[in-house]
Formats: sequence, structure tokens, C-alpha cells
Amino acid sequence: MNTFETFEQIGMLHTLQGDISFADIPWSEHPTFDGVALKHLVTAAQTGGAFSYHLVKIAPGKKIGVHTHKEQLETHEVISGNGICLMDGKELSYTPGVISILPQNVPHEVVAEDTGLYLFAKFMPALN
Repeated sequence: MNTFETFEQIGMLHTLQGDISFADIPWSEHPTFDGVALKHLVTAAQTGGAFSYHLVKIAPGKKIGVHTHKEQLETHEVISGNGICLMDGKELSYTPGVISILPQNVPHEVVAEDTGLYLFAKFMPALN
């Protein structure tokens, strides 16, 4: 089982209110980008809007097109697969173990290679 499968299938969120199995959280198709799915692990409602955590699955050859987050700093932790992130004119190689920081208002896109790409994305403040 790779790291992404571990998060997806047996991952767990522990809180004072109880535990939440990541396997019980459904995948949501991204509303804008084809071939992209999200699993909202920690939501704005759970953190009072302070931060949110999401598993991101990008199908082989698909991408999260150019966009910005006006209010959020975003981080990506590459869990599995390969791809690139184009951030403000720079090309960053995305391979397992890479972490990147995407500041507010900085245009970026993420493109999966033929293996697909699996990210752990965090937003501060939370994505709504």
C-alpha cells in the first residue's frame, strides 16, 4: 500500500469530538477541472475557518488549470505520482516527498503526468 492509499483507506482524523475515518469521507469531483477529485479531510466548519486539509487526486494527463486564491496561502505535499506545478512563471517538479508553498494571489496550475498525481493540500485560512 503506498502512502496515498494509506491516507485514503486507513487514514484517521482524531479530534476531541471523536475520530473520523478518511475512508468514510466521500470524494467530490472538482467543480471546474475535469479529472480532479477532492476529499475534504478537515473543513472550515471544523476549524472555525482557520485552515482546511484536502486530499487531491489528479488523473493521468489532467490538470488543475491556472487559478489563484485571493485569501488563502496554500501548501502542497506530493504523496504519490508525478507532475509539475507552474507557479508565477516557475516550473516546479512534483515527485513524492516534495512540499511547496503557494502564497496568496499567485497564479498556479498543477499538471499530472502519466502516473497521475496525489496531493495533500492545506489552506490557511480555510477553503470554503
